[in-house]
Amino acid sequence: MKQHQRLMLTSVFCTLLSIPVVPVVSAAASSAVVETENTLCSSFNAFNNLIRDGLISKKAARAELTSRLTAISKEYYQQGGATYQPTQWFFPLAGYDTGAIDKGSTHGFIPSGYDFFSGNRHGGHPAYDIFIRDRNQDSRDDRNGKAVQVHSLSGGIVVALEKKWQEGDKLRGGKYLWVYDPGNNLLVYYAHNESLFVELGTIIKPGDLLATVGRSGLNAAKKRSPTHLHFSVLRIENGQPIPLPVYHELQQARTIK
Repeated sequence: MKQHQRLMLTSVFCTLLSIPVVPVVSAAASSAVVETENTLCSSFNAFNNLIRDGLISKKAARAELTSRLTAISKEYYQQGGATYQPTQWFFPLAGYDTGAIDKGSTHGFIPSGYDFFSGNRHGGHPAYDIFIRDRNQDSRDDRNGKAVQVHSLSGGIVVALEKKWQEGDKLRGGKYLWVYDPGNNLLVYYAHNESLFVELGTIIKPGDLLATVGRSGLNAAKKRSPTHLHFSVLRIENGQPIPLPVYHELQQARTIK
């Protein structure tokens, strides 16, 4: 039987069983192989969008999350990804440190009422807002007139992002990205960005450039909101992403000038 006939039969069979078909590629065509990792991350991004937009039940989403991240973790290490300890982490904003975070007892971190599976309608504030010096709200540092760079806290892989937010959209995170850190089993969220410099499936190390700070997002775009990065770290526990208070780790993190 010819190869293209075998592939057609396999495709029909897998369609009936809802199994994705992986193309057979010869060694001579290895340079054209589609990276499995990108496929997994694109699929996770679509899954995350369903959660974000309330188009999947919490029960169904919770049942899928762990298996999806497990598959991504396997590919991450196969592609050369590494585990980085908190002692190797970087503060997320170049030119800033924890002095740019709220000074209250919780530093703005309010995990109560938060549920990852509630998506764009979640409660609480399981994050640290890191404010930049931007009195005229042009998303530029008042000290030098330049955009403020967002760097990766930890290592990991980009599993979800949004680049198409426009003013007036109801999406709260605006232009955001999610990085999965398999070594520490964390989902790290960077929101309200102006520009993103990574793609789905990008493997990153602590300190890698991800984005620039902006004012994207339903509330972040409003005049009453100071320009800031909305930064959140969630640990996966029994299939549930749980907000982590990482202020101490941020105090100890390396900084980028």
